[in-house]
Amino acid sequence: MAFARWVRAVSEKQLLTAAQVEVARRRGAPLPPPPRGVDIFWQKVYVPIYHKLPWKLRSKVMLAMPGSHRRTWHTPDQVKGPAV
Repeated sequence: MAFARWVRAVSEKQLLTAAQVEVARRRGAPLPPPPRGVDIFWQKVYVPIYHKLPWKLRSKVMLAMPGSHRRTWHTPDQVKGPAV
């Protein structure tokens, strides 16, 4: 797996886990297990920094990294004459 793809996959997983913890706290539901190993770094350092970054900077970082999020809608084909 390429480095950028790995970073994106781990980032998505950790942001999802952080969101689940937040929702569980609000609703009084059981929390997911606490992070262990390298996940501690992602949860205690990466997630808070990510949430503090302004959207414009986050967007630029996402666009700079390769992945499916860079795909855009194709321009519609030019119409040549009536449809019917």
